Amino acid sequence: MKHPGGVAILILLIALGIGATYFTHIGTAGRIEAQQHAIANRSVLEVLPADRYDNQPLAQPVLTGPLALAHSTLLGGYLATRNGQPSAVLLRSQAPGYEGSIELLIAIDPLGRLLGVKTLRQSETPGLGAAIAGWPNAWLQAFTGKSRQAPEDSGWALSKDAGQFDQIAGATVTSRAVLQAVHDALRYFDEHKAQLTGVAANE
Repeated sequence: MKHPGGVAILILLIALGIGATYFTHIGTAGRIEAQQHAIANRSVLEVLPADRYDNQPLAQPVLTGPLALAHSTLLGGYLATRNGQPSAVLLRSQAPGYEGSIELLIAIDPLGRLLGVKTLRQSETPGLGAAIAGWPNAWLQAFTGKSRQAPEDSGWALSKDAGQFDQIAGATVTSRAVLQAVHDALRYFDEHKAQLTGVAANE
């Protein structure tokens, strides 16, 4: 071989190029993953008004599931805080819908009032039950401000079941499943407030 030094330099340059590409990938992969995680968090936390928290709620779990309730299953729970004080509890709930499981994120303030409900996953009938998927969602917004006491437990049902809530047109099973899951979450919060917020009942 006439130019062994040139070949060695070429191999070295190729190795340096591969190394630089590898380390660039390693360096950017972490940032990309962090950005994707932040985007996912923002999407989930749309249910919670931004001025209600200054922590990372999804990084502060207060409940690990699954935990079976009367009509639904709690998959997890998270605490939102502002200035170090509890400002909301986020409960991730799963209920059996018409076509499959419906997963919800339910935000409740420390007084037990609903701040919002968002559908995270669903496979309901397009044009009917799938109407729960949009955000913001007019039907789900009807729950905002409600609590276990307002209305009382007997009122947490569809109008056709002698309750106080309208249903999504043509989607009785879906509407009932979501309504019951929200009521389950409020009942669970009421009964486990101290555990979820870290604040004793007499404070």
